[in-house]
Amino acid sequence: MNILLLGKNGQVGWELQRALSPLGVVTSLGHDSPGPVQCPDLRADFSQPEQVAALVRTVRPDIIVNAAAHTAVDKAESEPELAHALNATTPGLIAQEVAKLGALLVHYSTDYVFDGSGDQPRAETAATAPLSVYGQTKLAGEQAIQASGCRHLIFRTSWVYAARGGNFAKTMLRLAAERDQLKVIADQVGAPTGADLIADVTAHAIRAVQAQPTRDDLLGLYHLVASGHTHWHDYARFVIEWARAHGLPIRVAPEAVLPIPTGEYPTPARRPLNSRLDTNRVCQVFGLTLPQWQQGVERMLIEISGK
Repeated sequence: MNILLLGKNGQVGWELQRALSPLGVVTSLGHDSPGPVQCPDLRADFSQPEQVAALVRTVRPDIIVNAAAHTAVDKAESEPELAHALNATTPGLIAQEVAKLGALLVHYSTDYVFDGSGDQPRAETAATAPLSVYGQTKLAGEQAIQASGCRHLIFRTSWVYAARGGNFAKTMLRLAAERDQLKVIADQVGAPTGADLIADVTAHAIRAVQAQPTRDDLLGLYHLVASGHTHWHDYARFVIEWARAHGLPIRVAPEAVLPIPTGEYPTPARRPLNSRLDTNRVCQVFGLTLPQWQQGVERMLIEISGK
């Protein structure tokens, strides 16, 4: 199989380079990376939708895995046109090219397509109502892919982290070593989900779909997050107490990590309070057991700390 990976330098894209490699020949591109040898001037620059479509026509892959996106949630509020190009227009054009090729497109979306009301996990069929430009453009991307008629897998995920690059845990460790008190939001609930888990499930799903090409019931929209749920405050406490127990420099006392409501930490983009996603479909269809969120976070902490 020839696999074209777009967005190779992001957290999920970096893990996908590893996870996809046993499946076939992988061409991995970022927005500023050179194109393939047969057309090195092409770039996977999602702000240039027609150029990305031309790249797909040139490479003619069997599978495209798109991990590229505008993920700066607050910044998207001030640059909605760019966010729409990266999250909706370009994925839609890719999907049209995929449909012509008879290939498979894998794409990633987000819990931000929901309004975050209630306290129950949402299934794939739940009504969408994004609160932010980011959420609106990611939903538009989903809809463009679905409307193209191409064979596709769309994975909605949430609270993504990785050892590579910045993440919430790293920020908490730095602040906990510098400050006597921390205030962390305690009314947004979700499941911290490792980029490595997302990449591994992606590879598993691709293999299942390619092994059974006539089974259209394997295609479509899935929710993919780690098991369990927490809020940012308890997530922070888990990270800080793990670090304290493993001898990392922690200044803040346990009782000085204080919970606050979202209203005390205003941001340009509104966040959903309830980011719980129901993963029954992905587990049942692909025969998976998703690990508890603490397992992945602890593994990441070991990796970044060397403990």
